Parts: sequence; structure tokens; C-alpha cells
Amino acid sequence: MSDFNLLKKHLYKLFRVTNLKLFRVGIDIGGTFTDIVFLGDDGIVKVIKESSTPDDYSRAVITGINAGVKELSISPTDIMEVNHGFTVATNAILEGNGERMALITTKGFRDVLELSRIRTPRLYDLYYQKPIPLVERRFRLEVNERVSHRGEVLKALNIKDVEVAVNAVENASINSVAVCLLHSYANPKHEEEIANIFKSRLPNIHLSISSQLLPEMKEYERTSTTVINGYVRPVVENYLLKLSDELKTIGIKVPLSIMQSNGGRIPVEIATKKPMFCIESGPAAGVVGAFTIGKQLNQDNVITFDMGGTTAKASIIEKGEMLLAPEYEVGGGMNVGHRLLRGSGYILRVPAIDIAEVSAGGGSIAWTDKAGGLQIGPKSSGAVPGPACYSLGGVAPTVTDANVVLGYLNPTALLGGDFPIESQKSFEAISDNIGQSIGVREIEAAWGVHVLANSNMGRALRAVSSERGRDPRKFSLMAFGGGGPIHAAGLSETLGISRIIIPPSPGVFSAFGLLFADVEHHFVQTYFESFDNLDFSHIDAILKRLKSEGETLLDREGFNKSNQAFNLQLDVKYSAQTSELTININDNKFDRASLKNIKQAFLDEHEKTYGYKVDEPIQLVSIRIVSKGISEHSRIPQSLKFDLSIKTVLSHDQTREVYFGGDLKYVNTPIINRSDLDSNDSHGPLIIEEYDSTTVVPPEWTVTIDGLQNIVMVKDQ
Repeated sequence: MSDFNLLKKHLYKLFRVTNLKLFRVGIDIGGTFTDIVFLGDDGIVKVIKESSTPDDYSRAVITGINAGVKELSISPTDIMEVNHGFTVATNAILEGNGERMALITTKGFRDVLELSRIRTPRLYDLYYQKPIPLVERRFRLEVNERVSHRGEVLKALNIKDVEVAVNAVENASINSVAVCLLHSYANPKHEEEIANIFKSRLPNIHLSISSQLLPEMKEYERTSTTVINGYVRPVVENYLLKLSDELKTIGIKVPLSIMQSNGGRIPVEIATKKPMFCIESGPAAGVVGAFTIGKQLNQDNVITFDMGGTTAKASIIEKGEMLLAPEYEVGGGMNVGHRLLRGSGYILRVPAIDIAEVSAGGGSIAWTDKAGGLQIGPKSSGAVPGPACYSLGGVAPTVTDANVVLGYLNPTALLGGDFPIESQKSFEAISDNIGQSIGVREIEAAWGVHVLANSNMGRALRAVSSERGRDPRKFSLMAFGGGGPIHAAGLSETLGISRIIIPPSPGVFSAFGLLFADVEHHFVQTYFESFDNLDFSHIDAILKRLKSEGETLLDREGFNKSNQAFNLQLDVKYSAQTSELTININDNKFDRASLKNIKQAFLDEHEKTYGYKVDEPIQLVSIRIVSKGISEHSRIPQSLKFDLSIKTVLSHDQTREVYFGGDLKYVNTPIINRSDLDSNDSHGPLIIEEYDSTTVVPPEWTVTIDGLQNIVMVKDQ
């Protein structure tokens, strides 16, 4: 049993004997704020928001934890779990400050990264350029070798070529190397030989080996994923190890647990070696939180909407299940999971919650193009200098500034008075940069920014719903993030959604999701064969091996057999297609008798995703096993105890002039707390202010609060 789980068991025993209060902590780093949630075993919730510190993200984390410990009057030793989601890896890719690295590949395949895919995200854009490869061509080094797709060695590895590559890496002082050879998923022997040579010559080098990270076919996808892992690994490793040391310094004895893009957690030891699994850890945590709340409310069909400072994310929960994509892009203008729109970023072939993401957040900068058209993003003001109203040096108008002008946000301070703002600077930024540029009043300019932001974010909502064959009108919208509840009603009206759920503490909701997730490990092996020619003895051997790898990890992490669960997934496609769909096999049965049901599940999913199905031969591409470590104790207390009344309404005035569109007139609107709501209907317009977010209830919407303290908004008929 791991030291981590032994310590947790000891703490639970101590808790039962002495009635001490133990806490779990969720930490989510965003582009503007770092969110920290303390959750006690008795349901007590403490929320902390700190401005992110991009020069050293760990500084805001430690500051926030120290503040929470002080306000709760607890000791750091009372913290029994620390779960983390971060943007460090994503930022390294977006900003191009990952590790300079080399790629070792089969002779003739050094330009796989350059060629990438045929698809482009903007069909008629004559100026479109593919993303610049993360490895310079001079450091894409070839070795003579060849393995067939069946794993047969056609040409032995030329050791002299490997020695030349090692010398080139050493002379260039490169610290990270990706090794990706042709068909190594079928036979990893040559990659292992190369790895051993590098380890003997350069023992401190960071190695990313494709057959260990992603034993799947498709050379570009496997190469891209392996390179991304190597590109961000030193950055992520340095950050996580530094944060771990600082947590120990302030007295926290438990190790970090890291959220993956697939919605499960992994120990920090794995995250530092395989950061490719954690690129979208923050957005995934929000969906996990929505999934948990949805189960409590018996809401099986939910569209999630998470708007932060730099991006807006959307995902879908259908029939009580989160949807996973087998790959996604990172570093592009819009990430839409495994949809057809690709080419703007770097492909990452790892399972991830199917999240669509657009560059539209509270800090997104509004501007006018040469033709006088209004545009938003992709540039963001970030945490520093931030929107103009933050008075931290920012002068460009942002979505947040527009919302201040419209009256949606408190004009004097946010975060319960801890974060003062100057509304006059928002008016000036909108008027000087937008209003005068296009010749309209500041109220019209602000409304234009708000509506355009909704339009951009609506792309993400449609990408996970209508563009995937789902009718958004049959779903509830769960909105969170600092800006989600502000824009939820406007987005819902454009999509025909009539029910909105705003969970408690929506501004830090992703940090909550970190506390609900279980430990999870994903394993995959390519098995490329038509359904008519499956060798089930071979398949059984693959299934046993993948399950055994999962059991080994879960055993090491301290999970008893009774707390281990395994789920089978299959990547399936039509024979004439190049893209496959991942099918979840609920009963975990894969034999000849189950093929009919598996085929039908594929046909149903294909029709939902692409709009059609045909009677054509079907192929199996890969076999996946998801191994879960289930906590012995419920990760959700029976009741959550939020303080909904303090640090919310900041002025003595209980009304504010708010603009909701239409006749260019402000409406005198009541300002209330979440605690002012009850089970009786309240009618818009209303502004509901909280410590970490604000909910806008326009006219023609009715709002109540349920027994779990969720705000529920319903469109009037």
C-alpha cells in the first residue's frame, strides 16, 4: 500500500477517535485567478480566490492555502488530500516556452510533424499556416530501422545512427528527447534499445518513448503526442516538484494528486512523467463537478458552460454519462474534441472529456478591425494587467469591462470587497476604443461586446450539442466559472434552452470538481482487424495484460480489490474511414456473442455524431481499459455547508441600473444574495451577487433555489 493511502487511513482513524475535522483541498489555476476550495468531512466549505501569479503559479497557491488555513482556524496537518488542476502545460504550448527538444524517428519520417493532416480549420483562408512543429527540423534525427505493422523486424536498428543522435543531442545541450519509430506500437524493441543507449550516455535526459506512452497506430498522432509530452514535461515537472516542496514547507504532509484531461486523478509521480494526460485538467474538473451535481439532481442531460478569464468551455453529459473524445487539439483557436474542425493546434491522442473551448473569457480584449467590425479575442488581458477596471495597468476594453458598463458587475469591488475595481475606467475603455471607433454610444458598444462574446461562446455550446446530433433544447445548462452565470441566460435564449442551473460557489466550481474525482488510469493497445476476422484468444490476452497493468498501479496506490473497477472501451470505425469512434462497453463483455450489440452501439453513435449510418464492414482499431480506484469513503458529504450571505452585496444600495438590450434604456434592478432566494419563484430582472461570481436574471426569467443551494432559472413561457 502506498504511503499516501496509509496516511489517509491513519487520518481517518484519528478523526474517528478524536473527532478532529479533516479537510480536502482542490486547487485550480486559471489565467486570471487561482481558485482554492477547502471541503471538510462535515461538509464545511471555504472558498478562496487569489490573482494568478504567472511568473510563479505556486506563489498564489501557497498564499491561498495559508489564507484558508488561517480563516478556518485549522492546522496544515488537518489537510488529508490536495488535488490540483493547472494550466502550466497549456501555457507552455500557447506561449512557446516549453523545453527545446529532439525527436528520434525512423529514417524517412522526420517530417511527419510538418505534414500533419490535410484538414484545415479555415477552408477559404489563404493566409492559414499550420502550427509550427514543436521540434526544429535540425533536431528531428533519423535512425535506420524498420518494423512492420505486424511487429516483424524488417531491418535491424543501426546502433551507429543512435550514437550519432546521442552526440547531436549532447552537443546541442538538449534536455528532452522524444522517441517515436514506425509501428513501434506493434513491437517496441527498437525504441527500448534507443532508450537504453540514451540512459547510459545521458542519464539525466528526459525521455518520452511512444511505445510506453501511446501504443497505438497512426504515426502523426503518436508522434505529436509523444513530442507534446516531451515538450512540456520539464516545465510541468519543475512546477509540480516545486509546489510539492512548498506544501511540505508549510506543513502539509500529503502528496499532490493531479487531475487528468479524462476526469480522473493520478499521483504526482505519474503526472510529472506523463503530463500529456493533464493538459486540460482544469476544464475537465468542472465537468466532473457538473456530473456529480447532475446525479444529485437526477439531471441526466446537462450541457456544461464554464467561462473563466481567458477561455470559455462547454461539454455535454448525456444519459448520465460524461462523453470522452479519443483525441483533441491544444494550442489552437478553438478546440472541439474529435469533431471535423481540426488543424489549428497540436494533436494530443489521449482520452479526454469531450470539451469544446473558445478564446472568449472575461479578460478577452475587444477591438475593431480595419473594416470597422467589432472583434473579441483571442488576446486576453490575463491576470496582469487585467481588464481596465482592475486598475493594474490594463487599458484595453475587455468583456469584463463591457459587463461593468452594462451594470451586470458590481461597480466598486469584486470578491466581497477584497478586489476593488474602478468602473469609470471600464466606461472610458469601452467608449474610447470601441464606441468612438464605430460611432456608437458606450452602452451600445458594451452591448455589442457582450452579444459578440455570447456568439463566440455559443460556438462551443453548439459544437458539443447540435453539431453532434443532440438537441440542446432537451438539456439543462449548468453554468459556472466567474463569468458563466453572467452570460448563461443570453446563451440559453440563442439555443432554445429553457432551464439553467447555477451551482453554489460557481466561480470556483472547477476546484470543487477536483474533490469529487476518483483515481483513474487509462491503457490502450492497437488491434486493427475487421469484425469478421477477430481472434478472440489474442483479444483475451490483450485484455488480461491491460487489466493487469491497471491492477498493479491501483494495488501500489493502496486500493483494495473491492475498491477497484474496470471499464472496457473499443475504438471502432467503418472499414473505408480513417476516423474512429470510442464505444463504451457497459457490461465489459467482448466475445463473439456480444458483437451484435457492439456493432449496434457503434451505428447509433455514428448516426448521432455524423448524421448517418450504413450497412458496411466495421473494423476494430484499439482496445482500451479504464482502471478506477474507488475511495472507501464517499467523496461528497451528505450536505455541503456554504456561507452564502457574507462578502456579497458591497454597497448599501439594493438596486442598480442594468441594461438588458432593446430600447437602450437602463432598468432599475434589485441586487440580492443567493441566500435571499427561497423555494418560491422570483421574477427577473435580478442580479444575484456572490463572493466569487454574479448571476444575471433578465426579464422573462424566473429563478428559485433548490434544497442543494443551486440557483435554478427557468425561461417564462
